[in-house]
Amino acid sequence: MKYGSLVFSKENFVMIKYYQEMNEMYEDYAHKDTLDILSENMSKALVIDMDDVPADVAQLYSSITVNCNSTWNETFQLVPPYEENIKKDKISVISTLGASLIGLSECDTLKYGLPGNIIALTIDKVVQRKEQVKLNIPEEAYERILSDRESNLLT
Repeated sequence: MKYGSLVFSKENFVMIKYYQEMNEMYEDYAHKDTLDILSENMSKALVIDMDDVPADVAQLYSSITVNCNSTWNETFQLVPPYEENIKKDKISVISTLGASLIGLSECDTLKYGLPGNIIALTIDKVVQRKEQVKLNIPEEAYERILSDRESNLLT
C-alpha cells in the first residue's frame, strides 16, 4: 500500500462501518472474507479530516479506473449500498470489489475474484467528486463509531 495502510476521511470511515453493521447479507463466502479483511484493515487505517485525504485515495463517490495486466481497464464509481447500479458503473462500497478498493490509492494492486479465478488489479486513476459527501447516518451512530475507534486505539 502506497501510504502503508488504508486511508479514510472520518466521514467515509464512519459511513463504511455503519454500512457494515447494517449489512446482513453476503454475496458468498469470498464476500464475507473480504468484509472481514476490510474490518481488520480499517482497525489499523489512517483516519483523517476530509481535507487532508490525498487526492489519489479511493473514497466514497470516487471514480476509479483499474487495469488487469494492462490488457483491459474498467472505470466505475464507489457508492453507498443503496446507490449501487451495475449498469451505470456504480459499485457498492461493501460489495466484494468495493470493499477491496476503498482506502487504497493509485498504483496499489489488489487480488480480486474467487479461488481458482483470482486476478491482480492495479488502480490506475482515482478522481474525487468535487462536492463533499453528505453523511446519511444518524448523528448518534456517527459519534458512537468514532468513539469506538478512539477507544480501540487507546487500548
